[in-house]
Amino acid sequence: MASDLLLDPELKTLLSFLPPLNLDRETLPLLRSMMGQRRPGAPESEVSQVTSTAVDIAGPPDSPPVRVLCYRPARAASTLPAILHMHGGGYVLGTAASSEATNRELAAELDCAVFSVEYRLAPETPYPGPLEDCYAALAWLHAHAGELRIDASRVGVKGESAGAGLAAALALLARDRGKLPVAFQHLIYPMIDDRTGAAGAPAENAFVGTFVWTPEQNRFGWTCLLGTTPGGSDVSPYAAPARATNLAGLPPAFISVGALDLFLEEDLAYAQHLARAGVPVELHVYPGAFHAFDMPPHTSRVAQAAVRASRDSLRKALHG
Repeated sequence: MASDLLLDPELKTLLSFLPPLNLDRETLPLLRSMMGQRRPGAPESEVSQVTSTAVDIAGPPDSPPVRVLCYRPARAASTLPAILHMHGGGYVLGTAASSEATNRELAAELDCAVFSVEYRLAPETPYPGPLEDCYAALAWLHAHAGELRIDASRVGVKGESAGAGLAAALALLARDRGKLPVAFQHLIYPMIDDRTGAAGAPAENAFVGTFVWTPEQNRFGWTCLLGTTPGGSDVSPYAAPARATNLAGLPPAFISVGALDLFLEEDLAYAQHLARAGVPVELHVYPGAFHAFDMPPHTSRVAQAAVRASRDSLRKALHG
């Protein structure tokens, strides 16, 4: 494969340990069980001073409650900035708990509160259910900022992959509803364009989508979220933010993606459209890196560089 020649040597070693992701409706229950496990993170001593609680908040109208996992430095006496986090998983996989180690690290290292949303998954809950769950969590943060001891003017959204797609969509939805401010959007290889998952979508870049997250898996994820074939003419920009035609007035954005990631082209285009709309954008593209290359435990140098840049950007967005 042509992309093999561009693969970072350290990531090639990591890739050999990753099992193939055979994603369809038959394998989905087993894959969910496997991905629901907590990922390794920093040594426990480094994050032991972070408290964690789970809160069930009111969900969208006529919907069940939404669980939010909350992380906060135990010794923080003052009001803190906050991150509203959405986990990845192609809109069909993952749990908030699977990101616990990373969210604990963020709370400890960045002196902030982190709230991770257990949004409903597709295909059981297609769009707009997952996004409305996230909006309900954002509304809860603003309504209860005082008792949560967070600064409502410094609440940003963050996610990885599909979670970053939800974060981008949430920033759009919050802007358009005009009720809940979002201070920043932190998008790690966001999954934002259903047209990339359309059958027969042109392969504009022959080097992307070979590893970890492939066009076939992408098509499955988008089909489950939309409840129909991706790539149609009537897909909402709140489902696929790359469809949005007006990005003006959105909060500053951080976008990070690997050069071999299937989402490279759509993420580059989104960064360009944000910049053209006057939105401050920080964009990072990592050579030789595939989708989810920076997952813990960050053993490769390129993953360490990506994590360092991400946290530096978050620190600036949270604390100035």
